[in-house]
Amino acid sequence: MKRLIPLILIATLFTSCAVVDSSEAGIKFKKFSVTEQGELQAVPITGWVVYNPITTSVYSYPVNIQRVDYTPFTVTTKDAAVFKMDPRLAYQIRRDMVVKVFSKYRVDLRKIEDGYMKTVVYDAYRISANKYTSDELMANRAKFEAEVRIMLDSALLKEGFIVSEFTSQITPPESLSAAIEAKNNAIQESLKAENEVKKAEAQAKIAIAQAEGEAKALKIKADGEAYYNRTVAASLNELLVRQYALDKWDGKLPVYTGGSNIPLINLNTGK
Repeated sequence: MKRLIPLILIATLFTSCAVVDSSEAGIKFKKFSVTEQGELQAVPITGWVVYNPITTSVYSYPVNIQRVDYTPFTVTTKDAAVFKMDPRLAYQIRRDMVVKVFSKYRVDLRKIEDGYMKTVVYDAYRISANKYTSDELMANRAKFEAEVRIMLDSALLKEGFIVSEFTSQITPPESLSAAIEAKNNAIQESLKAENEVKKAEAQAKIAIAQAEGEAKALKIKADGEAYYNRTVAASLNELLVRQYALDKWDGKLPVYTGGSNIPLINLNTGK
C-alpha cells in the first residue's frame, strides 16, 4: 500500500482533466513543440479531455457571438475633412479555425479584439474614407459603411472570425455640420416662400374668379332689366297710351282746346 501512494502521486502529477462544453471550441497542444513553419502543434478538442499537464496544455475559445464597442477615432477624407467614427462590431470565431487562431495569436479573444481586429477595423475606415470628399461621404454614408463592411469581412473571415453585425456612428466636423444645417434651413425657407407664393397665387385666382362671377351676375341682371324695359317700351303703342290716359281722366273736359289753326274755344260758355 505504501508503494502505491507514490505511484498514485506520480500518475496524478502527469495526468490532468479538462472539460470543453458546447459553447466553446477547445485546443490541446504540446507546450514545447512546433512545426517546421513555426506553428504550434495543436488539435481541436471537445468534451472531457485527459492530458499530461507537464508537456501538454488545453485552451478554449468561446464560440458564441462577441460584441465590441470600440473607442471613437478620426479619419480624414480626400479634402482633408476630419470625421469621427464610432464603430460597434459583433462577431464569432469559426470552430473549424480555432487551432489556426490559437497557433497564430496564442492569446484570449479580448487581446485579439484590442490588437489585430482593432487594426483591421481602423484601417478599413481610414482606407475607405480616403476615397471620398467630405460632401461625398455625407451623401453616401450607406455606401461608405458597406465598403467598410466588405473590407472587414474579407480580412477577418480568412483569419477565422465571422462578422455578424456591424454598425457605426459617423460624426462630421462641426464646420460641415453647421454648413449642412444652414443649407437645410435655406431649403426650408425656400420651400416656405414657394408655398407662400403658391398660396397667394391661389388666393388671387379665387378673388379673380369671385370678381368675374360677380361681374357676370351683374351683367346678366342688367341685360335682363334692359330686355324688360325694351319689351315694355315696345308694347306701349298709341291705343295703350290713350287707354292709359282715359284711365287717368277725371271726367272733366278741358276749358280750352284747339290746334295750330283753330282758335281757342271756351267749352264751358258755348262761345
